[in-house]
Amino acid sequence: MANSVRQRIADATLGRLLRQGAAANDYVVAAVRTPMRDGVVLVGDHYAPVTGRPRGTVLLRTPYGRGFPSSAMNGRLFAARGYHVLIQSVRGTFGSGGRFEPMAQEAADGQDTVAWLREQPWFDGRLATLGASYLGWAQWALMQDPPPELRAAVVYVGPHDFREAVFGTGTFTVGDFLGWSDMIAHQEDGGLLRRGANGVSASRRLRPALRGVPLPDAADPVLRGRAPWYREWLSHPDGDDPWWLPYRAGGALSRVEAPVLLIGGWQDLFLDQTLEQYAALSARGVEVGLTVGGWTHLQIGIQGAATVARESLEWLDQHLAGGPATRRSPVHVFRTGERRWHGPASWPPPSAPAVFQLHADRTLTLTATPPPGPGDPAAPPVSVPPPAPATDETVSFRYDPADPTPTVGGRTLTGSMGVKDNRALEARADVLTFTTEPLPTAVDVIGSPVLELALAVEPAHADVFVRLCDVDWRGRSHNFSDRLLRLDPAVPAGRPQHLTLTLDPCFHRLAAGHRLRLQISGGSFPRFARNLGTPGEPAVAHMMRPQDHTAHCARSRLILPVAGPE
Repeated sequence: MANSVRQRIADATLGRLLRQGAAANDYVVAAVRTPMRDGVVLVGDHYAPVTGRPRGTVLLRTPYGRGFPSSAMNGRLFAARGYHVLIQSVRGTFGSGGRFEPMAQEAADGQDTVAWLREQPWFDGRLATLGASYLGWAQWALMQDPPPELRAAVVYVGPHDFREAVFGTGTFTVGDFLGWSDMIAHQEDGGLLRRGANGVSASRRLRPALRGVPLPDAADPVLRGRAPWYREWLSHPDGDDPWWLPYRAGGALSRVEAPVLLIGGWQDLFLDQTLEQYAALSARGVEVGLTVGGWTHLQIGIQGAATVARESLEWLDQHLAGGPATRRSPVHVFRTGERRWHGPASWPPPSAPAVFQLHADRTLTLTATPPPGPGDPAAPPVSVPPPAPATDETVSFRYDPADPTPTVGGRTLTGSMGVKDNRALEARADVLTFTTEPLPTAVDVIGSPVLELALAVEPAHADVFVRLCDVDWRGRSHNFSDRLLRLDPAVPAGRPQHLTLTLDPCFHRLAAGHRLRLQISGGSFPRFARNLGTPGEPAVAHMMRPQDHTAHCARSRLILPVAGPE
């Protein structure tokens, strides 16, 4: 059956917007029902190309519904270019039976879906998986036991270890995962306009749930029993707790053999896991492509849409349909600050450590810049000798959980996200800043900066949040890398701790004349749950106490991995 004129016009318009070639064929869409081993039936939409030479099957498993944008960006786009596409609603969402249990259900249901595909007359034995975020998790869950039919995977901003996503810093990533739980709880309420209104009002609706304690009790009036997993997550903070095993799919990184394309963003909350996936697959010799743009988690489907569509189709055309290789480099990364794409042979490229000393007058001074040898990667930053002992200089601030240091941008899913001007944040009394003089030449930071920080806290229960910013000639301070760490309360209060904080990976150019700025504070709320300054698990803690932080500057230094001349 031929597509309608209206649909052909819509598909042609989408192709032009995504800078794709013309559609190769018509397609039809049919509702399908897929039984699971326990009798639950999952519903999906099958986009079938009208062609005598189909190019394989692309599977997407999603909790977010099968309508726009997935119907257009994945279903129609790929089906019009020869691929069968199955977009399936996961258990307990948008008409699929059973109860939704985030992450924990996808391994078994994914295997059952592939078993069902094997019985379909249109399935020719060539399978690819594809999708972003939760859809990426569903792929890693399936790839813990890779189906023999799997020819390729395309994972956008998708984690393989959910426990690390929520508790990896030692504190709960409250803003993102309360916001996500609330979104899931309301995403099927009413029609499109009602769902849109719920999204707009979410910030106001969630405010008491974020600021109240204990965290799960404060969220109950908002979530109203519709996201029971939120309390369960908060009740299991221990990373060694076997309760988390269904939420960890890292075994896929040692088992998958099919070529994998990874697409992430420098400001995506799962960036660290995307780069871990790349490193693990590369080390095993699995064919892996890595693309990282200057995007947040949500921007990948907006600003990054054309790049994502082009690279995904190229990967499928090569590895699923058997076409020629067209990717110019395995790695395709965007350098922020310069706003230009690069194609190094691997990630991270060679770098040399540049060492900056902290001073009590809030300055940063360059103390060492060892160059890399010709064609030889420099030693890692930790090999740089420590500075000679000097007079101890200290700078202090107080963090008050009743008036927490706010989140301004960064790798978040909700609220303030991405690159922001940090000047208002840096003007607060609870934020220390250390700044260089204007740089005489451009400096390319390429990899993970490291802060070696001597810090004393009182009381012992405290967090530290550190951030790097690029300060332009107008004084605007834009973030490009940060890290939060929950301190070990077993260290006696007031005793300096010698911390090593590895900040977010980055690929950023500090232009000549710009300044580098380091921030140190006691938190970033609501991105991360506040440290209340008192003992207690996050599901029950409720007593608050301010925390005094003292940085010992002479024993602290910042180490940047700096790229050599191109």
